[in-house]
Amino acid sequence: PSWMGTVDFSGLKMKLIASMVAISGIHLLKRFMEISDLDTATTFGVTEMFWLVTIHLTFVVSGVLMALMDWLQARSYK
Repeated sequence: PSWMGTVDFSGLKMKLIASMVAISGIHLLKRFMEISDLDTATTFGVTEMFWLVTIHLTFVVSGVLMALMDWLQARSYK
């Protein structure tokens, strides 16, 4: 495919972390939606929700820091 020649390592890394953040966000949203659903057998407590939010925020912060590092690296070559 033609797009394979245009995606470099930095772009691929950003696409991967964006996918991880999106999957984590969808999973977190699913769990938040289950809070009001009393018929589900799987109930998540405060501790589980805390860890889901913490993991999601870790992915988000990691993505922002990686993007910042790539931006600083590209800026230093000019």
